[in-house]
Amino acid sequence: MLNLVLFGPPGAGKGTQSEKLIEKYQLVHISTGDIFRSHIKNQTELGQQVSQIIAEGNLVPDSITIAMLEEEIKKNPGAKGFIFDGFPRTVAQAEALDKFLVSIGQRITGVVALDVTEEELTQRIAKRQEISGRADDAADKLKKRIEEYFQKTIHVLPYYEAQGKLSKVNGIGDIETVFESLTAIIDQY
Repeated sequence: MLNLVLFGPPGAGKGTQSEKLIEKYQLVHISTGDIFRSHIKNQTELGQQVSQIIAEGNLVPDSITIAMLEEEIKKNPGAKGFIFDGFPRTVAQAEALDKFLVSIGQRITGVVALDVTEEELTQRIAKRQEISGRADDAADKLKKRIEEYFQKTIHVLPYYEAQGKLSKVNGIGDIETVFESLTAIIDQY
């Protein structure tokens, strides 16, 4: 199985690149953001909790995120692999994901980080917010999410680097150029 973590700050292009990678490698996309939005849209009890947390610009607690993630993996027993988008965001989450995958005879194959400057992120998300109107893309929430990434989430990279699984790709530029850089790394797995 090919199990990938696509890593990067909000607005780095994870969603765009995930779509292309899913098509090329026939992977199941697991986006914690999409899972959260689905629960919110369907107004599940969990969705109502998550809605409040996200609207405040905070990260959803690990216990909720991991339980939802495990549920999504179990829904796809015949998958060729998974691409994790927006998860893990903390070392504790990375450890929990590794532990869960080992319990089902799997592992993370590789982690690819999209490097994008904060200036570029701000421009991209401002455009996305105009189009989508996502609550978590509002300027004040965005600033908090980017700060959260650079203060907390970025510390997950050394965890995977120590396992020899981390690669970095310049996430600024043409979508196809970034995609070619990603596939050059993934094809080596």
